[in-house]
Amino acid sequence: MFGLEALDLARIQFAFTISFHILFPAITIGLASYLAVLEGLWLKTHNDTYRDLYHFWSKIFAVNFGMGVVSGLVMAYQFGTNWSRFSDFAGSVTGPLLTYEVLTAFFLEAGFLGVMLFGWNKVGRKLHFFSTVMVAIGTLISTFWILASNSWMQTPQGYEIVNGQVIPVDWLAIIFNPSFPYRLMHMATAAFVATAFFVGSSAAWHLLRGKDNPAIRTMLSMAMWMALIVAPIQAVIGDFHGVNTLKHQPAKIAAIEGHWENVGDEPTPLILFGWPDMEAEKTRFAVEIPYLGSLILTHTLDKQIPALKEFAPEDRPNSTIVFWSFRIMVGLGVLMIFTGLWSLWLRKRDRLYTSRPFLYLALWMGPSGLIAILAGWFTTEIGRQPWVVYGLMRTADASSGHSFMQMSITLVMFVVVYFALFGAGLGYMMRLVRKGPKIDEGKETNEGGPGQKRTPARPLSAADDNGDADHNHSLNKEI
Repeated sequence: MFGLEALDLARIQFAFTISFHILFPAITIGLASYLAVLEGLWLKTHNDTYRDLYHFWSKIFAVNFGMGVVSGLVMAYQFGTNWSRFSDFAGSVTGPLLTYEVLTAFFLEAGFLGVMLFGWNKVGRKLHFFSTVMVAIGTLISTFWILASNSWMQTPQGYEIVNGQVIPVDWLAIIFNPSFPYRLMHMATAAFVATAFFVGSSAAWHLLRGKDNPAIRTMLSMAMWMALIVAPIQAVIGDFHGVNTLKHQPAKIAAIEGHWENVGDEPTPLILFGWPDMEAEKTRFAVEIPYLGSLILTHTLDKQIPALKEFAPEDRPNSTIVFWSFRIMVGLGVLMIFTGLWSLWLRKRDRLYTSRPFLYLALWMGPSGLIAILAGWFTTEIGRQPWVVYGLMRTADASSGHSFMQMSITLVMFVVVYFALFGAGLGYMMRLVRKGPKIDEGKETNEGGPGQKRTPARPLSAADDNGDADHNHSLNKEI
């Protein structure tokens, strides 16, 4: 069907499940740190705006965390079901790394998550804040181990191959392999940027609909400060990552650039747009800027980068896909930097919360961080092909060898279940976002907080809290 084989369906299935999964950890990483900052600011300033924002975003965090755990478990099982030969070959490396994630990050998150979400009125302020910080640290530790495992598959080090299996000989070399530091920083920063635009988009949505209060303004302000500072840093990290990839995976860079052959000693141009044709071995309709490819990737004006024709056809990644996925990521990154700079210009003119053109841009930029993460992930993973462990094991040799019919049935089932289950979860999460933070304006309230009396936050509830409060007040009057 459509020229696809069982191996292609296995790859599509894994790409589908990981594309769903990666969205949830990205937001979880960013929101966990955001919640820690909000609670820390509330403890320092006693400004109830930070407290109300904490309760609002903790509900969204809880839903997102749950969907991330479920989708992650399904993805992990595929290593044994669809990619058993890969597990047999490299399981002695990837297995322990994923186990370390469970023993450190997952247990840390699970241990403190309950206190963070349900202990607001049951523990002291310091302990509750400590729990929030521990959950945030746990998400980053989880990122550390997952990226260590995936980076080893990109740039394997510290191993020997004995009887057709990878045997670890140097765990420090395995964990801190050549691409790991750059990929860890790139992914963690991407999560922070994606969360910033998610938060900023929520604030812009409410402001455009006339809901203007201190909590909404604080959301937009904090999000735009994050975009202004972190988006340019992400561009710098991306440059370092690109140089590292050129050194260790030159075929991937050649495919990303759509660069087929070098001409004499001429420096490499940058192809802005075009259509890489894998069969014709050229990039059609190319729009080039002379010298810029060499300048960006080698930081010189005379050095060349390797060309795709220097690699055997069976060793070339699909340039058509990674050429455009990379440009989607970079294009969105440029828009993020522009949005941050525009927000600074408006902030200085006291128009950040009232400029409708900017608010519409912030609204539509809401999913930009997540789309950029997906585009970057496709670039990284498809650009590694045809290898599942770069230079050691081909993807075609890693699959379990299921039949086309088996893979077709399971793929359809995954698509149906994922869209039904996670579609409902995403819809519920967006319902929470549309509701906005609860502000007790004009009502008699106490300071609230851990260890003090206050209506408890319900992290999994999208019910109308104001309605509940009015109902309870009526009952009290009757009593």
